[in-house]
Amino acid sequence: MQELEKAISSISTLSVESSNPFFAAWKQWTVQKDHFLVREKEVADYIFFIKKGVARIYYYKNEKEITEWIALDQQFFLSITSFFQRTPSHLIIQTLEPSEVMGIHYNDLTRLAAEYHDVETLFRKMMTLSLILSQQRMDSIQFETAQQRYERLVQQSPGIIQRVPLSYIASFLGVTLETLSRIRSAR
Repeated sequence: MQELEKAISSISTLSVESSNPFFAAWKQWTVQKDHFLVREKEVADYIFFIKKGVARIYYYKNEKEITEWIALDQQFFLSITSFFQRTPSHLIIQTLEPSEVMGIHYNDLTRLAAEYHDVETLFRKMMTLSLILSQQRMDSIQFETAQQRYERLVQQSPGIIQRVPLSYIASFLGVTLETLSRIRSAR
Protein backbone atom coordinates (compact mmCIF):
# COMPACT_ATOMS: atom_id res chain seq x y z
CA MET A 1 0.00 0.00 0.00
CA GLN A 2 2.95 2.30 0.62
CA GLU A 3 3.75 2.54 -3.12
CA LEU A 4 0.15 3.46 -3.90
CA GLU A 5 0.02 6.08 -1.14
CA LYS A 6 3.25 7.63 -2.43
CA ALA A 7 1.93 7.68 -6.03
CA ILE A 8 -1.37 9.23 -4.93
CA SER A 9 0.33 11.88 -2.77
CA SER A 10 2.49 12.89 -5.74
CA ILE A 11 -0.74 13.78 -7.57
CA SER A 12 -2.86 15.28 -4.80
CA THR A 13 -3.12 15.32 -1.01
CA LEU A 14 -5.95 13.50 0.74
CA SER A 15 -7.30 14.51 4.12
CA VAL A 16 -7.07 12.18 7.12
CA GLU A 17 -10.85 11.85 6.91
CA SER A 18 -10.92 10.64 3.28
CA SER A 19 -7.60 8.79 3.22
CA ASN A 20 -8.71 5.70 5.16
CA PRO A 21 -11.89 4.96 3.18
CA PHE A 22 -10.11 5.78 -0.09
CA PHE A 23 -7.21 3.37 0.43
CA ALA A 24 -9.50 0.74 1.96
CA ALA A 25 -11.43 0.68 -1.34
CA TRP A 26 -8.40 -0.54 -3.30
CA LYS A 27 -8.19 -4.26 -3.97
CA GLN A 28 -4.90 -6.06 -4.50
CA TRP A 29 -4.06 -9.03 -6.73
CA THR A 30 -0.91 -11.05 -7.30
CA VAL A 31 -1.16 -12.40 -10.83
CA GLN A 32 0.93 -14.51 -13.15
CA LYS A 33 2.37 -13.57 -16.51
CA ASP A 34 -0.27 -13.33 -19.26
CA HIS A 35 -3.11 -12.65 -16.82
CA PHE A 36 -5.97 -10.66 -18.36
CA LEU A 37 -7.05 -7.71 -16.22
CA VAL A 38 -9.53 -6.62 -18.90
CA ARG A 39 -10.65 -8.74 -21.84
CA GLU A 40 -12.01 -7.42 -25.09
CA LYS A 41 -15.75 -6.68 -24.86
CA GLU A 42 -15.71 -6.58 -21.04
CA VAL A 43 -16.55 -3.39 -19.19
CA ALA A 44 -13.41 -2.02 -17.53
CA ASP A 45 -14.39 -1.64 -13.89
CA TYR A 46 -11.07 -0.57 -12.40
CA ILE A 47 -8.39 2.04 -12.47
CA PHE A 48 -5.28 -0.05 -11.94
CA PHE A 49 -1.98 0.65 -10.24
CA ILE A 50 0.87 -1.76 -10.91
CA LYS A 51 2.96 -2.02 -7.75
CA LYS A 52 5.45 -4.34 -9.37
CA GLY A 53 5.38 -5.81 -12.84
CA VAL A 54 4.42 -4.92 -16.39
CA ALA A 55 1.03 -4.66 -18.10
CA ARG A 56 0.25 -4.04 -21.74
CA ILE A 57 -2.85 -2.37 -23.15
CA TYR A 58 -3.57 -3.43 -26.71
CA TYR A 59 -6.26 -3.95 -29.33
CA TYR A 60 -6.72 -5.77 -32.59
CA LYS A 61 -6.68 -3.99 -35.94
CA ASN A 62 -6.82 -6.01 -39.16
CA GLU A 63 -6.10 -9.13 -37.09
CA LYS A 64 -2.88 -7.58 -35.72
CA GLU A 65 -2.21 -6.69 -32.10
CA ILE A 66 -1.52 -2.98 -31.67
CA THR A 67 0.08 -1.95 -28.36
CA GLU A 68 -1.45 1.25 -27.07
CA TRP A 69 0.28 1.52 -23.71
CA ILE A 70 2.83 -0.25 -21.53
CA ALA A 71 2.59 0.24 -17.76
CA LEU A 72 5.59 -0.55 -15.61
CA ASP A 73 6.20 -0.54 -11.86
CA GLN A 74 4.23 2.09 -9.94
CA GLN A 75 2.13 3.42 -12.78
CA PHE A 76 -1.62 3.86 -13.14
CA PHE A 77 -3.48 2.54 -16.18
CA LEU A 78 -6.99 1.81 -17.42
CA SER A 79 -9.25 1.41 -20.41
CA ILE A 80 -10.47 4.99 -20.16
CA THR A 81 -13.45 4.95 -22.55
CA SER A 82 -14.87 1.73 -21.14
CA PHE A 83 -14.27 2.85 -17.54
CA PHE A 84 -16.10 6.17 -17.92
CA GLN A 85 -18.79 5.25 -20.41
CA ARG A 86 -19.46 1.87 -18.76
CA THR A 87 -19.34 0.20 -22.18
CA PRO A 88 -17.50 -2.91 -23.38
CA SER A 89 -13.81 -2.29 -23.94
CA HIS A 90 -12.14 -2.68 -27.30
CA LEU A 91 -8.86 -2.67 -25.35
CA ILE A 92 -7.29 -5.69 -23.68
CA ILE A 93 -5.10 -5.34 -20.59
CA GLN A 94 -2.70 -8.20 -19.91
CA THR A 95 0.31 -8.65 -17.64
CA LEU A 96 3.65 -9.40 -19.29
CA GLU A 97 5.31 -10.77 -16.18
CA PRO A 98 4.19 -11.89 -12.72
CA SER A 99 2.76 -8.72 -11.21
CA GLU A 100 1.33 -7.14 -8.09
CA VAL A 101 -1.65 -5.07 -9.17
CA MET A 102 -4.05 -2.87 -7.25
CA GLY A 103 -7.34 -1.46 -8.44
CA ILE A 104 -10.20 0.77 -7.37
CA HIS A 105 -13.64 -0.03 -8.74
CA TYR A 106 -15.60 2.61 -10.65
CA ASN A 107 -18.48 2.48 -8.13
CA ASP A 108 -16.16 2.98 -5.15
CA LEU A 109 -14.27 5.82 -6.79
CA THR A 110 -17.38 7.71 -7.87
CA ARG A 111 -18.99 7.21 -4.45
CA LEU A 112 -15.87 8.46 -2.66
CA ALA A 113 -15.52 11.40 -5.07
CA ALA A 114 -19.11 12.40 -4.34
CA GLU A 115 -18.52 12.14 -0.60
CA TYR A 116 -15.07 13.75 -0.31
CA HIS A 117 -14.04 16.86 -2.20
CA ASP A 118 -10.33 15.97 -2.02
CA VAL A 119 -11.00 12.56 -3.63
CA GLU A 120 -12.91 14.37 -6.37
CA THR A 121 -9.91 16.68 -6.83
CA LEU A 122 -7.55 13.69 -6.96
CA PHE A 123 -9.79 11.99 -9.52
CA ARG A 124 -9.84 15.14 -11.68
CA LYS A 125 -6.06 15.49 -11.47
CA MET A 126 -5.56 11.82 -12.37
CA MET A 127 -7.78 12.20 -15.43
CA THR A 128 -6.02 15.42 -16.40
CA LEU A 129 -2.66 13.61 -16.24
CA SER A 130 -4.12 10.80 -18.34
CA LEU A 131 -5.30 13.27 -20.97
CA ILE A 132 -1.90 14.96 -21.01
CA LEU A 133 -0.13 11.60 -21.49
CA SER A 134 -2.53 10.74 -24.33
CA GLN A 135 -1.87 14.10 -26.00
CA GLN A 136 1.88 13.70 -25.57
CA ARG A 137 1.65 10.24 -27.16
CA MET A 138 -0.29 11.63 -30.12
CA ASP A 139 2.16 14.52 -30.51
CA SER A 140 5.04 12.06 -30.38
CA ILE A 141 3.55 9.91 -33.13
CA GLN A 142 2.74 12.94 -35.29
CA PHE A 143 5.82 15.08 -34.81
CA GLU A 144 8.76 12.90 -33.75
CA THR A 145 10.82 10.48 -35.77
CA ALA A 146 10.88 6.81 -34.83
CA GLN A 147 14.39 7.35 -33.42
CA GLN A 148 13.17 10.21 -31.22
CA ARG A 149 10.21 8.14 -29.97
CA TYR A 150 12.55 5.27 -29.12
CA GLU A 151 15.01 7.55 -27.30
CA ARG A 152 12.18 9.11 -25.28
CA LEU A 153 10.81 5.68 -24.32
CA VAL A 154 14.19 4.40 -23.17
CA GLN A 155 14.82 7.61 -21.23
CA GLN A 156 11.42 7.53 -19.50
CA SER A 157 11.45 3.74 -18.88
CA PRO A 158 15.08 2.58 -18.78
CA GLY A 159 14.35 -1.11 -18.05
CA ILE A 160 11.65 -1.52 -20.66
CA ILE A 161 13.89 -3.18 -23.27
CA GLN A 162 14.82 -5.98 -20.86
CA ARG A 163 11.23 -6.54 -19.67
CA VAL A 164 9.00 -6.12 -22.72
CA PRO A 165 9.22 -8.09 -25.98
CA LEU A 166 10.60 -5.97 -28.81
CA SER A 167 7.57 -6.72 -30.99
CA TYR A 168 5.34 -4.97 -28.41
CA ILE A 169 7.74 -2.04 -28.16
CA ALA A 170 7.81 -1.70 -31.96
CA SER A 171 4.01 -1.71 -32.04
CA PHE A 172 3.84 0.88 -29.26
CA LEU A 173 6.27 3.11 -31.17
CA GLY A 174 4.32 2.65 -34.40
CA VAL A 175 7.22 1.04 -36.29
CA THR A 176 7.99 -2.39 -37.67
CA LEU A 177 10.23 -4.77 -35.77
CA GLU A 178 12.83 -4.35 -38.52
CA THR A 179 12.81 -0.56 -38.10
CA LEU A 180 13.19 -0.95 -34.35
CA SER A 181 16.16 -3.28 -34.90
CA ARG A 182 17.81 -0.68 -37.16
CA ILE A 183 17.20 2.08 -34.59
CA ARG A 184 18.68 -0.04 -31.80
CA SER A 185 21.75 -1.05 -33.81
CA ALA A 186 22.42 2.60 -34.71
CA ARG A 187 22.76 3.52 -31.03
